[in-house]
Amino acid sequence: MSEKNQKGHVIKEVLNGSIAAELEIEPGDKLISINENEIEDIFDYQYYVEDEYIEILIEKPDGEQWLLEVDKEEDEDLGIVFENGLLDNYRSCHNKCIFCFIDQMPQGMRDTLYFKDDDSRLSFLQGNYVTLTNMSEHDMERIIKYRLSPINISFQTMNPELRCKMLNNRFAGEALKKVDMLYEAGITMNGQIVLCKGVNDGTELVYSIRKLMEYAPLLESVSVVPVGLSKYREGLYPLEPFEREEAREVLSLIHGFQRECMERFGIHFVHASDEWYILAGWELPEEESYDGYLQLENGVGMLRLLLNEFEEALQELRGQKAERKETEPKRAERKQGKPRTLSMATGRLAYPYILRMAQQLMEAVPGLQIRVYEIINEFFGEMITVSGLLTGGDIIRQLKGKELGERLLLPENVLRSGERVLLDDVTIDEMEKTLQVKIDIVKSSGYDFVEAVLEEK
Repeated sequence: MSEKNQKGHVIKEVLNGSIAAELEIEPGDKLISINENEIEDIFDYQYYVEDEYIEILIEKPDGEQWLLEVDKEEDEDLGIVFENGLLDNYRSCHNKCIFCFIDQMPQGMRDTLYFKDDDSRLSFLQGNYVTLTNMSEHDMERIIKYRLSPINISFQTMNPELRCKMLNNRFAGEALKKVDMLYEAGITMNGQIVLCKGVNDGTELVYSIRKLMEYAPLLESVSVVPVGLSKYREGLYPLEPFEREEAREVLSLIHGFQRECMERFGIHFVHASDEWYILAGWELPEEESYDGYLQLENGVGMLRLLLNEFEEALQELRGQKAERKETEPKRAERKQGKPRTLSMATGRLAYPYILRMAQQLMEAVPGLQIRVYEIINEFFGEMITVSGLLTGGDIIRQLKGKELGERLLLPENVLRSGERVLLDDVTIDEMEKTLQVKIDIVKSSGYDFVEAVLEEK
């Protein structure tokens, strides 16, 4: 057994009533092996723990080792939570992509924001996109052995020479051959193209989509997203933003491929992120165009889903109001109480849609007043329009002195995962104290939007 695995994987928690608890496994113990197999990461653990009979080697903090025999139901979990959820170090990206957003961040932010991951295991666990350049033959064998899918791949281009240039990695073009291995093994995939003006657009984009169509339908979707450009690009590859007419050309190209793919595969296959439609000044596509919203995390269909959910919630609200009015006429005739006032803040991308939703809610609910504020991203630059990259500092500066009402609603994606802290380490508590208003966080759902607005606190 390697020195790395001799150290084992530290157990953080043992669930009450679990098999591990019955075996007197405790937090602080280490898992050394299962059926004499080294546990490289969480996928090894999940694979070997599925058997009905297993032998697990546990090491106690004093160095004593217990070999435990376990008879259980197939797929029954042991009830162990590890300190490191991946059971291994995260693999960083060794590329120097010309469009990398992390390279466009200012100095002085927390260290974790500068980590570039390129870990195929996170693609499966968290939906991250990987370039394939960091994957060894051993990695490929394990993906195929454990049937890890879907794998999300950052293609950028199917032109090998151009891909080497865009990723600043001489092996980036060769890495595309791994897609063939995944395809032949029946592993489902999703793809992404970050479109850079004058680099991989135009005829290069046509070529890339054509080549990627060869992997459909195992390659279930390909998103095309415009490159994000912050104001911190000094010394980086010169990239320019897309203009309205260029966005319309991109959309027209994608729509043409969608029609062809629907005829050939029964799926739209290639999708434009929401930014393209807003930049072009075109209406968002209807829900059926998104093939089940396969790429929400890339901003593909996020606004359409939000609007549809909101419309359903609004119709339900109107139905409830009509029912109450019919069954309780006297109550419905009573005078309205004190008007409720609240405010919302969001990024430039979603602002017109949030404003429209707020206006519809005010029409449906007498006495409700909602002020919606568009926050300009001064921290990263005005070309960054998504709410997920807003900072606490920008929100505070632009809302200070404004009428915020009883509560301020902020979208959940402004927060660091699981914490009440924004990108610049400003906390919600600090914002509440500075702005003198109660702040509520709204999940990215149209139903939650209506519920959060109508909730009385």
